[in-house]
Amino acid sequence: MVDYKRMKTSYLIILLIALVAIAATQSSFRISGPMVTLNRTQTKKAIVERDGKGFAVVELFTSEGCSSCPPADELLAKIQRETAGKAVYILAYHVDYWDRLGWKDVYSNAYFSIRQVQYGHWLNVSPIYTPQVIVNGKTQFVGSEGSTIRQKISEQLATNPVATLTLETSQEGELLKVKYRATHAVNGSRILIALLQKVARSKVERGENAGRLLSHVQIVRKLQSEHLDVDGEGGAVVGLPKDFNIQSWEVVGLVQDQSSGEILAGAKANLKADVGVGSPLKSETK
Repeated sequence: MVDYKRMKTSYLIILLIALVAIAATQSSFRISGPMVTLNRTQTKKAIVERDGKGFAVVELFTSEGCSSCPPADELLAKIQRETAGKAVYILAYHVDYWDRLGWKDVYSNAYFSIRQVQYGHWLNVSPIYTPQVIVNGKTQFVGSEGSTIRQKISEQLATNPVATLTLETSQEGELLKVKYRATHAVNGSRILIALLQKVARSKVERGENAGRLLSHVQIVRKLQSEHLDVDGEGGAVVGLPKDFNIQSWEVVGLVQDQSSGEILAGAKANLKADVGVGSPLKSETK
């Protein structure tokens, strides 16, 4: 005599095993009591440069006095390595409003805090915070959100920009002379010239990061804003910090729409150690 009840039970068990096997090929899973909970495998989104001649300016607002900032600093260092050779310009601004809370960040500058406040107006973000990352002046993220930041960089690299920027610089003693040419910039745009220290390390003695040795990359040491004429051409003279040297620093230029905050173009000067005083230093541009 056929036991249909037992056959039905067997079929249900086989069906359950088959469903679990199919799920296992697509997702990782964990068993919690009588329930099977499926968890999709987390994958790291890499920065992919699709068709396009775009660029990405990644601005980080950070501070040595902020305990949430070191992971963002580390993320920016990783992104810098991942995007080597691509038109990705990373700038780390150390704000000064953390300085009164136990530790004065040696790289902090009140002007950088003002720049972040301005972004708050442009992007309708209040209050301002650290760590904050802004990509091309258009979108902002918590500075440790690696996947979303990488995705936005990929999107910007795949976009063909309308405006362009070229730089030509020459060092004369303690001054850096900069010639720039921008095309197709909107009316009211300005050119920003940033002096960046490539790497640094600090031993923090007080505040939220007391006792930690912090590493930084692409530290903005000076930011100078210049009027952009209708023809897009002009020049500026930038005073160099005493510790400036060609090997350890970079010069980056940005064209920024002052009505919206959008960055329309970026360029980096090719500073070479063998260039003599007064010799021209040309730029990579996007």
